[in-house]
Amino acid sequence: MSNKKDNSAMQRIAKLVDENSFMEIGSLVTARSTDFNLAQTDTPSDGVITGHGLIDGNLVFVYSQDASVLGGTVGEMHAKKIAGVYDMAVKMGAPVIGLIDCAGIRLQESVDALEAFGTIYASQATASGVVPQISAVFGTCGGGLAVVPALSDFAYVQADKAKMFINSPNAIDGNRIDKCDTSSAAFQSAETGTIDGIGTEDEILANIRQLVCVLPANNAEGGRVDECTDDLNRTCQSLDTMKGDPRFVLREISDNHVFVEAKADYAKELTAGFIKLNGMTVGAVANCTEIYDAEGKKTESFDAALSARGCNKAAEFITFCDAFDIPVISFTNAQGFRATMCSEKNLAKAVGHLTSAFANATVPKVNLIMDKAYGSAYTVMNSKSLGADLVYAWPDAKTGMMDAKLAAKIMYADEPASVIEEKAAEYEALQGSVQAAAARGYVDRIIDYSGTRKYLIAAVEMLYTKRVDQPNRKHGTK
Repeated sequence: MSNKKDNSAMQRIAKLVDENSFMEIGSLVTARSTDFNLAQTDTPSDGVITGHGLIDGNLVFVYSQDASVLGGTVGEMHAKKIAGVYDMAVKMGAPVIGLIDCAGIRLQESVDALEAFGTIYASQATASGVVPQISAVFGTCGGGLAVVPALSDFAYVQADKAKMFINSPNAIDGNRIDKCDTSSAAFQSAETGTIDGIGTEDEILANIRQLVCVLPANNAEGGRVDECTDDLNRTCQSLDTMKGDPRFVLREISDNHVFVEAKADYAKELTAGFIKLNGMTVGAVANCTEIYDAEGKKTESFDAALSARGCNKAAEFITFCDAFDIPVISFTNAQGFRATMCSEKNLAKAVGHLTSAFANATVPKVNLIMDKAYGSAYTVMNSKSLGADLVYAWPDAKTGMMDAKLAAKIMYADEPASVIEEKAAEYEALQGSVQAAAARGYVDRIIDYSGTRKYLIAAVEMLYTKRVDQPNRKHGTK
């Protein structure tokens, strides 16, 4: 056991894991380099505490950087300890949690320190898709070290003290830190797509504990199923009036109203996260047109359109779920693609990533059409043609090429308004209603709002033993 109880690195571990469960590994390791008077410098544990513990009884491996030792900088032995944690985590099939507080690369060790960075990166790449990786930044995370949370599956940043950046704000052409602090937690969370949440130290550690308790420990576990203490047939209230904010919908249908959101501040027009259905962890991806606060007041609104950021956010989340055998349910309300210059620069490639993620995922896939699902935006949101196993829809949902009135105006552009109205009604009945899609087999069942929970539980339970044979290939390219 460690005797470093008074430093912040050990205190964070103590708050993260179950009481008295942490066992330190490599406590006697120190820096090996003797250049620049390092031999005369005390480097206990070489600035990083490593070991294993339990979170609600789940085994986890942890490393926590100690800023009181050479600023927590990464050197040769520091990196070897982190790589050792990864090796053990992969062998044991348990998540890795990195608590980052580091001044960067250790200048006194130069090329040895650069090699050390590469060792950490390689360990993360090897563990990717094998065990979940979670990072949390509590101090400085700059330069090459910022790659570590980017390579993790989930990452958090302390709101008031932490800094994360590749280039410091003042090193960016045309910028100053007082103009735009690109290293701040708020900027990183809203703009980069790397950060899943920000908050106080205690809030972040609590979020990590909750996340560990919904994730499978490894890719061989076959997903995660816990005991369900909620009513499987519980009716869901207000889904018809709150469907614009799927965060409400997801909490309402989930066991005990659990919803663990990923990248909450990034691309808010699409939400992604984990719910529980009869004890089974399920990934959810949903289009969002409204956000309500705790008092039920609308705070933000969006078009029902897919953005480049939203597509990339969803694709990354779906890929994670597929790697760890977590079923995916999509909640679709998409009428098109965001039409802005910024989005257009990246949209086609981002939509391609989303399409590939849904099409290649072999886990159970269910789609629920919440409102309007039109055109190619609907197709890429886990439609039947992309491989959805089941497609459900709420009674007043609409699907088709486009809105019926717009279609009629295009097809009968020279006709009077009365004819256009008549043809719009005809188009909706024949091509634009969810009933028409169901008649063609593109929708498997039209379900009522209140029974949504029981239908989705039945769907993922039926699909639990799904098996898919894939073409022989190394991997896809998108």
